[in-house]
Amino acid sequence: MKGFFECVPNFSEGRDRALVEEIVKAVRGVPGALVLDLEMDGDHNRSVLTFVGTAEACAEGAFQAAKRASRLIDLNHHKGAHPRMGATDVIPFVPLEGASMEDAVELARMVGKRIGEELGIPVFLYESAATRPERQNLPAVRKGEFEGLRDLIGKDPERDPDFGPTAIHPTAGATAVGARPFLIAFNLNLRTEDVSVAKAIAKEIRERDGGFPGIRAMGFMLEELKMAQVSVNVVDYRKTSLATLTQAVTEKAAGQGVEVAETELIGLAPADALIGSGAQYLKIRGFNPEMIVETRVARAKADAGAHAAAQPFLDAVAGPDPTPGGGSVSAFAGAQAAALVRMVAGLTVGKKKYAEAENRVKALAQGAQEAQGRFMGLVAEDARSYDGVSAAYKLPKDTEEQKSVRGKAIDAALMNAARVPLETAELALSTLEASAEMARIGNANCVTDSAVAGFMAHTACLGALANVRINLVGRTGGDVDELRGRGDHMAAKATTLRSDLEKILARAVAG
Repeated sequence: MKGFFECVPNFSEGRDRALVEEIVKAVRGVPGALVLDLEMDGDHNRSVLTFVGTAEACAEGAFQAAKRASRLIDLNHHKGAHPRMGATDVIPFVPLEGASMEDAVELARMVGKRIGEELGIPVFLYESAATRPERQNLPAVRKGEFEGLRDLIGKDPERDPDFGPTAIHPTAGATAVGARPFLIAFNLNLRTEDVSVAKAIAKEIRERDGGFPGIRAMGFMLEELKMAQVSVNVVDYRKTSLATLTQAVTEKAAGQGVEVAETELIGLAPADALIGSGAQYLKIRGFNPEMIVETRVARAKADAGAHAAAQPFLDAVAGPDPTPGGGSVSAFAGAQAAALVRMVAGLTVGKKKYAEAENRVKALAQGAQEAQGRFMGLVAEDARSYDGVSAAYKLPKDTEEQKSVRGKAIDAALMNAARVPLETAELALSTLEASAEMARIGNANCVTDSAVAGFMAHTACLGALANVRINLVGRTGGDVDELRGRGDHMAAKATTLRSDLEKILARAVAG
């Protein structure tokens, strides 16, 4: 799946910054997932994270965030002004450069399925990803919130989830995963403590009650600020601009003797939404975004290839912390290998010359796509397994009992730290096999790309196996011997496959 996406997960925690930062950290650990913004609101008790990346990076980032949130947030102890049904309440995917809404729908359904199956959290698909017309609207999906859904899921067939168990998760609740166009969360805070004013204005301006097109709105009380708030989701800012919205709320509030004290943007907004609203007030003749110097500079940087999605990961590797280290880099090398296999497949499918191999090439591409996503997950998992070893070694050892507990913890942590790179090695070996096969049956003009994919996969395999071996040093037992044996077998097979691939490449180069 090509293209760039935005992901804007909302979490039911807006007061504990350390907790929310732990969730954000899970996303930052995914190569290619670029965190752009984090907004926390204590009154709503809700956080909104914005990050962008490729389909694979966004899928893995969203899953890791939901996984971390499910461990840290308990809905049974959550109270806030904003409606919610899950620890990770909602995960929308927005198609950006080179991506279509159909791509975003596919991405949402893939992530929703994984969250349901692996985390045991009921998942409801909404907006463009919805499987039922009545679930396109998020408020309809969330109706009843955590407490109401707890009593309905598994009992009322109309409230059965699209993925996951037919019972609400006892602490993480349920999650809505969807695909939608760009949405702007825009709040207007009123200089009054009368929440009925905000609720009345919200009803007047929202589309469902005859207000402005593309506008959803609710009224809340912000206890901390002592102000009522008109909380708005601008679903289509081209139909109703922020300028039009602000002017309307200002006039309706003034009609009740109330001022708009301030507005706030939650998360990010497209440049043309903000620039267009400003231009609307200034009445600039013939205005267009190309008149903005920052727009032209950004375009020049993009044309020059200045954007590098992998840079944050490279900076993290180069940093003073031991993680991410060799195991994570091996997994990232595997992801690059899988991506190259997919590229060659894309340049092969549809060409008459390779029609006989097309079905097999498509199968290799599908396998490479799945491998690429898993490699990205292993990048983060390898770092976490090392953290587990480090934590075990820090356990107290003052008494014999403490020494025993510490020793067992170290053994368990090292075994886990060996199993993670072993999975990386196994996945890299299968990617190496796919690379060699693609070199034989794929587009002959791309044989060097297939070879590079194989070389990267070979490096990923051997690098991961080195991490397996180092974690098993000094350890004995049946499980240890079994892991060593599997590693030796894979190393030998990887060497043979690389040799075969080099012969294919040599024949191609010789003509």
